[in-house]
Amino acid sequence: MRSILKDRRGQNLVEFALVVPLLLVLLIGIAEFGRAWMTKNIVTGAAREAVRMYAVKNDTAASDARAVNILSSAGLDLGRATVTPNLIDNTVSYTISYNFPTVILGFIPGLDNIPLSSTTTMRKEY
Repeated sequence: MRSILKDRRGQNLVEFALVVPLLLVLLIGIAEFGRAWMTKNIVTGAAREAVRMYAVKNDTAASDARAVNILSSAGLDLGRATVTPNLIDNTVSYTISYNFPTVILGFIPGLDNIPLSSTTTMRKEY
């Protein structure tokens, strides 16, 4: 009976070595998803602020500057962002696109830059 127990001494180490990488990938994935969600909310807020500024003041330069100010104050890389106004009759819409850089998942092809975008539309008030 003792020889059977001695053969299982390394079982815990092997199980630990198999489970820890899976738990680390899950933990890192949760953190990356949280960062992406926060960035998406920032991009949406910037689009809302920009379209509201244009709907009230009718000034494209001020609206673009407002969107850029929100993105930069959140610490986002402005080289990855694109701010696009679209003016049609009595409505204005702003589309902000951002290439979200993943920190940990960059070694997986296709997951190094995740495109995030938000579009907001309002009627002009003037």
